[in-house]
Amino acid sequence: MSTTEDAANETSTGSTPTRPAPQRGPMGGRGPMGGGGAPVEKPKNFGSSLKRLMGRLRPESFQIISVTILAVIGVVFSVLGPKLLGEGTNIIFSGAISAQMPAGATKAEVIAGLRASGQDQLADMIAPMQLTPGEGIDFAALGSVLLGVLALYVLASVFMWLQGFVLNGSVQRTIYRLREDIETKLNALPLSYFDKMQRGELLSRVTNDIDNVSQSLQQTLSQALTSILTVIGVVIMMFSISPVLAGVALVTIPLTVLITVIIGKRSQKLFVSQWKHTGELNARIEETFTGHSLVKVFGRQKETNAEFTAKNEQLYGASFGAQFVSGIIMPAMMFVGNLVYVAIAVIGGLMVASGQMLLGDVQAFIQYSRQFTQPLSQLGSMANLLQSGVASAERVFELLDADEQSSDAAAPASAPLKADGGSGRLVFDDVTFRYTEDKPLIEHLNLVAEPGHTIAIVGPTGAGKTTLVNLIMRFYELNSGRITLDGVDIATMTRADLRGRMGMVLQDTWLFGGTIRDNIAYGRSDATEEEILAAARATYVDRFVRSLPEGYDTVLDDEAGNISAGEKQLITIARAFLAQPSVLILDEATSSVDTRTELLVQKAMSALRSDRTSFVIAHRLSTIRDADLIVVMENGHIVEQGTHSALLVQGGAYYRLYNAQFEAPAIEDAELHAVEALLERGAEPAADTEEGAA
Repeated sequence: MSTTEDAANETSTGSTPTRPAPQRGPMGGRGPMGGGGAPVEKPKNFGSSLKRLMGRLRPESFQIISVTILAVIGVVFSVLGPKLLGEGTNIIFSGAISAQMPAGATKAEVIAGLRASGQDQLADMIAPMQLTPGEGIDFAALGSVLLGVLALYVLASVFMWLQGFVLNGSVQRTIYRLREDIETKLNALPLSYFDKMQRGELLSRVTNDIDNVSQSLQQTLSQALTSILTVIGVVIMMFSISPVLAGVALVTIPLTVLITVIIGKRSQKLFVSQWKHTGELNARIEETFTGHSLVKVFGRQKETNAEFTAKNEQLYGASFGAQFVSGIIMPAMMFVGNLVYVAIAVIGGLMVASGQMLLGDVQAFIQYSRQFTQPLSQLGSMANLLQSGVASAERVFELLDADEQSSDAAAPASAPLKADGGSGRLVFDDVTFRYTEDKPLIEHLNLVAEPGHTIAIVGPTGAGKTTLVNLIMRFYELNSGRITLDGVDIATMTRADLRGRMGMVLQDTWLFGGTIRDNIAYGRSDATEEEILAAARATYVDRFVRSLPEGYDTVLDDEAGNISAGEKQLITIARAFLAQPSVLILDEATSSVDTRTELLVQKAMSALRSDRTSFVIAHRLSTIRDADLIVVMENGHIVEQGTHSALLVQGGAYYRLYNAQFEAPAIEDAELHAVEALLERGAEPAADTEEGAA
């Protein structure tokens, strides 16, 4: 198979103990996600993060300008409504007063009569009104006003809907680009990043946090723009009606800002903590679910439940605190708004009674005071969403800011491809590598792998066997020295070109949810049906697939639990066979299958290794006795190399490993010989097809 970054995650769980210490899983080991705990959250810079988030809307500048224009028009229509309704109130009130006056008299005569009778306050109230004594309510004028109000509110609604429609598209395109950037970033990150990051935590950042950013932008941008424009429009209208009452209403602004700042500072830290604990809880759930069988096997349900409960309580505390503290903003704003409302009603009533204002103007002003305090309350409550969204954005930006792997060379080289199969010569030239600067691992290693040869790498756990493979694939960069492929330094090749020449079969089989045909074809996307079937026949996949009801169209579930471990491994070998790589890497490919299935796997791998350079990492030394070269590693050094028989004669490290493993090999050898005899007679061993045969 052409190795991708997906394979990197499988290869990364190698046997080297010198990597940064990962967090232990529920079963006491690394855990399925293979990563360390998330770092402790530090205080975040809200301002810069918000500015950066808003900066991602820059490609939508034209749409944002359109949204602003639509919002301005909608707000203008909306704020004109109360003023026009006030005119209607004045028509009704003036008509009701005029109906009680004697017909034929003038307004001036009526006012003079009231003053003569000592009713000065009533006279002052009538003085600013426009009325004709004895006429009553002008229903024609009132109808025109009501129709005008209806038209204003309809137009305001239309423009607000258009604003929301355009803004929704802009936000979703912005989030779309953000997801694309994250996908690109994930492919550019070095394997060491995934070694240190919990899988559940990473998934939380690219799913939950991005969704939260999307919802926050969607809900806050529209409301914030409309609220700010409404405040501006309402202030203008209030000053046009009564500067005195407008001054009373403006007292709300500093109180609103003060309350928002005080509460916002407290809630920001709580929202950061909330999303941090969300990621940690997701990581715990993902780890436990992936290792569900082992949790039950070792009876660790109680401990796992206790760990989940502890994380869940931490998330509950952080979420409750964040929502509670930020939720105080809205009631506080409503309290301030109600105080202003009472003040305006009292002062406005006195001004009407003294003739300084008309009743309709007071009514309009009271409506404006509500329109004024409502957006201020919305702006305050939006701090809740904004705090949460910025906290999530910061976590996403941390991922986007992570150090990437070194770039490919500006003018990349390419190893020659030879038609005679002579390609695939790998040379390790004075290679030195360490995961951390203070812990040496591989020091001054030299090794030559000739084309078509099989190189077996053996040694105790932690010797650096899988690390050697990771260096070939450029999952990690060398500290010094170089590795060449057919004379070309792999550091000068693009990673895609290098890995396109490599095939890998791992101990942990990786199959995706899809048909068996699709899983084999993953090795080469342009493969024909005949090539897929040929690869399946060559690797013994065809034998068991034809016994399945759906054949090659059998759909594998997420864990490929409907076929056995050995059958999974055969499919991965077929996938690599189809890719026809120059260099083949087999990392403990038979360690998880039974003895009978192992022979099938070995024969499939023999076909796969034909005419190509192969690196075989194995603990079962019986699987590599026929290798052209056996390399024995200890503590990152090659301590011995040679053929199986030559190394046994030397009586060194390989001899000790071999004897320790085969003090009583007779039973296994006898069983293998019996299976080989069956194959030679044309029969097939009864491979274990039960789930979990390993």
